[in-house]
Amino acid sequence: QDFRDLRASCLSQGLLFEDSTFPAHVSSIGPTLLPEEKLWRIQWKRPTELQRNPHLITDGVSRFDIMQGEIGDCWMLAALGSLTLRKQFLENVLPKDQGFQDDYAGIFHFRFWQYGEWVDVVIDDRLPFLNGRYLSVHPRTSNEFWPSLLEKAYAKLQGSYQNLNGGYLSDALVDLTGGVQVQFSLKEPPSDLEEILRAADTSGCLMGCSTSGQSRRNIELRNGIVQGHAYTVTGAVKIPYKNGWKHIIRIWNPWGHGEWKGPWSDNSPQWDRVEPKYREAFLRNKDDGEFW
Repeated sequence: QDFRDLRASCLSQGLLFEDSTFPAHVSSIGPTLLPEEKLWRIQWKRPTELQRNPHLITDGVSRFDIMQGEIGDCWMLAALGSLTLRKQFLENVLPKDQGFQDDYAGIFHFRFWQYGEWVDVVIDDRLPFLNGRYLSVHPRTSNEFWPSLLEKAYAKLQGSYQNLNGGYLSDALVDLTGGVQVQFSLKEPPSDLEEILRAADTSGCLMGCSTSGQSRRNIELRNGIVQGHAYTVTGAVKIPYKNGWKHIIRIWNPWGHGEWKGPWSDNSPQWDRVEPKYREAFLRNKDDGEFW
């Protein structure tokens, strides 16, 4: 599908695009994602029906725009959170030649790396809702729609929303960058893991991490960490602490809330022993899903 040709055709006829290859129908959701009675209650709505003044992006693209919905696609959203930190990669995936302001025709496109080339995926902007709520990822800002539309394009690439329900963070990182992925097991980590992470952060790598367990259950442990869940690594620094140095790693939860409660978490006493300039530079005490 050629995005520009399809948009020009819709604009000349005064029509909003309807994508017959990924229709607003239960076939695009997948047969077993939801119980049957819920599947048939799904409604599809365009952002222009939801908001008087929708935008694709407001005030730039950030991981904090993303809040995971009912579908277990934390693996993809954690990769997307990492992508937002690397603007040079982001522009590949999220082309700038579209929006709700100029030449709006209900059509959008996103690019993903597949089998050695960038593939352009065209969608219409009808999004699935169940009982008036987003079925899937929802934006933190009510009139910003890039997370929902990008996720829809990825669901189309994978065949259905159901096919996003469980997957590998490493696969999504490759699909969003065309890069090569490396994994480390934390059961037997390399002795210089902290240095590897700091070097990777400095050189602009995308990073994520995940916990083992059943992803469909989403059990939150007492320490605030979720089993069977994927997270984004958003920073790795070394700070003066007591009489030496401490490596700390910053992690973000694609739910957009729910944080670690142990050492170095937002309210932990460790921060009281850190010089004010470092505390001010690194600590953000907010329930936004991000923690050290």
